[in-house]
Amino acid sequence: MTGLTAAERVAAARHPQRPNIADYTGALFTDFFEQKGDRLCREDPAILGGVALYHGRPVTVIGTRKGRTAEESIRCNFGMPGPEGYRKALRLMKQAEKFRRPVFTFIDTSGAYPGLEAEARGQGEAIARNLMEMSRLTVPVIAVVTGEGNSGGALALAVADRVLMLENAVYAILSPEGFASILWRDAGRHEEACELMRLTAPDLLALGVADDIVPEPEGGAHLAPERTFRELDRCLSRHLAALLKESGGSLAEKRRQKFRKMGAGEEA
Repeated sequence: MTGLTAAERVAAARHPQRPNIADYTGALFTDFFEQKGDRLCREDPAILGGVALYHGRPVTVIGTRKGRTAEESIRCNFGMPGPEGYRKALRLMKQAEKFRRPVFTFIDTSGAYPGLEAEARGQGEAIARNLMEMSRLTVPVIAVVTGEGNSGGALALAVADRVLMLENAVYAILSPEGFASILWRDAGRHEEACELMRLTAPDLLALGVADDIVPEPEGGAHLAPERTFRELDRCLSRHLAALLKESGGSLAEKRRQKFRKMGAGEEA
């Protein structure tokens, strides 16, 4: 879908019929076994996670879940996880480390839930701990931004060896509406913000934030999901095969260096 503006890509990323985490687990993996709860407080449906087989190899799969129907969206808090969701994700990643399973994360969220109760239960600490612990994992980690990837709520699942983006996915520090509200105090200028933020997959590939782009069918992933699944499967297989050739220590060090380089500039 070449020739789209940044604002049009944001609209495509937010399309309600776009494939979600349940679609990806069903299409790309077999024998998926969901695991629930953070073992501290409660189950957070906004994050789906479990173990599965990927082409016969045991892996851990984690993703944000927005929901498709009104009832499911409310139950999943519209894909905005609380601290329990991030702690559940971390529990699964530590389990993957113990049993030497590669980790796949799928990201589609407008951001972590900013409510008072989430902050009271340690939202900021939960996200920060995920960033720290993910940087230390010695198993391959591949993150896929499938729709929206906003703020620390997305980054908490994206400290990965490879960050892949679907062609019309977007990845940014916050929503364009929030950016416009802060910069110009006018959320109505969100289309202008989309261009300024450089949040599209081609922009982020050029900046070195994303490592690869997964092509989408004309009109968006929701119009031909099976084709999207095939393209993503090929991309995941290729990157996983390369990562499996490296030692755990090398993976962790290269991941750390990768993220430390982001945003670095030359001194005048």
